[in-house]
Amino acid sequence: MRVRTRLAAGAVGALTLAGLLTGCGDAGSSGTDAPQQGASGAGCAPVAGDQLVVLDDDKKLQNTDNIIPAVNAKVANPQLLAALDKVSAALDTPKLIALNKAVDVDRKTPKAAAEEFASANGLTSGIAKGPGGQIVVGAGNFSESQTLAELYNIALTAAGYQVKVQQIGNRELYEPSLEKGEIQVVPEYAATMAEFLNTKANGKDATPVSSPELDKTVSALKSEGDKAGITFGTPSAAQDQNAFAVTKAFADKYSLKTLSDLAAKCSGKDTVLAGPPECPQRPKCQAGLVEVYDFKAGSFSSLDAGGPQTKNALKTGTASVGLVFSSDGALATS
Repeated sequence: MRVRTRLAAGAVGALTLAGLLTGCGDAGSSGTDAPQQGASGAGCAPVAGDQLVVLDDDKKLQNTDNIIPAVNAKVANPQLLAALDKVSAALDTPKLIALNKAVDVDRKTPKAAAEEFASANGLTSGIAKGPGGQIVVGAGNFSESQTLAELYNIALTAAGYQVKVQQIGNRELYEPSLEKGEIQVVPEYAATMAEFLNTKANGKDATPVSSPELDKTVSALKSEGDKAGITFGTPSAAQDQNAFAVTKAFADKYSLKTLSDLAAKCSGKDTVLAGPPECPQRPKCQAGLVEVYDFKAGSFSSLDAGGPQTKNALKTGTASVGLVFSSDGALATS
């Protein structure tokens, strides 16, 4: 399990089983290997730089992993859901990046970062009182989940609940507790949770139910949740999902904004793609870039999944483009 590898490690074992994951497992050995697919043309040599930017996934390779509150159905009254939905309404991806930066880079506690965010964004304004009582908000064992849990704590406290935030661990541990009502609320990720519930109910080879379209993903998620006694609130605009980053200097040099731009301008021998060892075979990593965008890198550097190795390779100019997570605190937001 990770601090920042939710989409790449055991916390999303169901996605791995469903074949939706780009990179999974621990960081592999460093080194640059020839990609599976041949590349012709000059490509785009890496450009070092301190700022990392995400290229827009304009053809929707990735599924919609928007933040969404998950609630034990027995406590999911309108006032509680409305309070949690206030958090969803206040979040978008740049704000989530800033929250993660506050914790992962600036070393604030998740609680302090959440309190500052709540104050700056009027989070508790207009929250109606619910019936009250004790609520346990579960958090995964990575900082983003803990910060989101603290935001839920603030909103639910404003709604009149006595709230305890409890770090539970990975999804395999906390989802059964959510079903049983041992915890009542947890921040979730729409596509990941949809596939977790889908494969739990229907087996590891179940047909995937998540989609690049948020409405379809949430509809499938709520359907799976109904069977498990879990209710879901409104999804936020904030996403934490697989993304591909370059340095700002690289994007500026080659005039890139989207993955389509990358494919059109940078397929070729000088382009180095960095990611976890599984990336070349994963349908949401190199294999997907080839299939959806016809992007062909000249070489592949086997590093980690959105971690320090990949980000360092981009910043030092040894990789052209790398797999990251879209809410990483190291990303530039403007």
